[in-house]
Amino acid sequence: MHPGKLLILLGVLCIGAGLLWLLGVKLPIGRLPGDITIRKEGVTFYFPLGTCLLISLVISFLFWLFKR
Repeated sequence: MHPGKLLILLGVLCIGAGLLWLLGVKLPIGRLPGDITIRKEGVTFYFPLGTCLLISLVISFLFWLFKR
C-alpha cells in the first residue's frame, strides 16, 4: 500500500472516531461476547478478546481492500 493512501485512511478513521466521540455515540465495543471480565475483592481483570478479534478482522479487511 502506498504510504499516502495509508495516511489518508488513518486520517479519515481518526476524524470519524472523533466525530462519534463528540456526538456521544455509545458503541458496544468493549462489551462484546467473548470479552473476559474477572472481578474479585478489590481487583478487576478485563481482557477484551472479542473486541480485539473484531478490530483485527476489520483492519485486515481494510488492508485487503486497499491492496487491490
